[in-house]
Amino acid sequence: MKRTIALILALLASPLAFAEEKHDHEHHEHEEIVTQGPNGGQVIRSAAGFAFEVTVDKDRKARIVFIDKDNNPLAHAEQSITGIAGERSAPTKLNFAKGKDADAQVLISDMALPAGAHVPMILTIKTTPDGKAVTERFELHLH
Repeated sequence: MKRTIALILALLASPLAFAEEKHDHEHHEHEEIVTQGPNGGQVIRSAAGFAFEVTVDKDRKARIVFIDKDNNPLAHAEQSITGIAGERSAPTKLNFAKGKDADAQVLISDMALPAGAHVPMILTIKTTPDGKAVTERFELHLH
């Protein structure tokens, strides 16, 4: 009888052990997706064929630099970006403008990002004035 109970408990516990292992594996896969760009920021690779790096300055303003496949910064052309950051209950609308002087290749947000170490973002990006707008959704990790 004791063996039967032990066997039943072992069988019931085994799916929990596998579920925990699967959860850890999924967590590690997510960490591998986040890559670091040339300025130490988070790289977003769009299905539309371009990539950009997002960093945050001391005023919590988002800074975006378009990069090539080798993570080298690209010259700012005619890209335009608008977006929303933060939770749906209190979103922060963002407009991006080209920086000046040393930041001439950077698009900088007009508003600071909401507080928090993980900020949800939705950006609408046009790589040319007449081009089709592309929407990118991601969570910006600020740690």
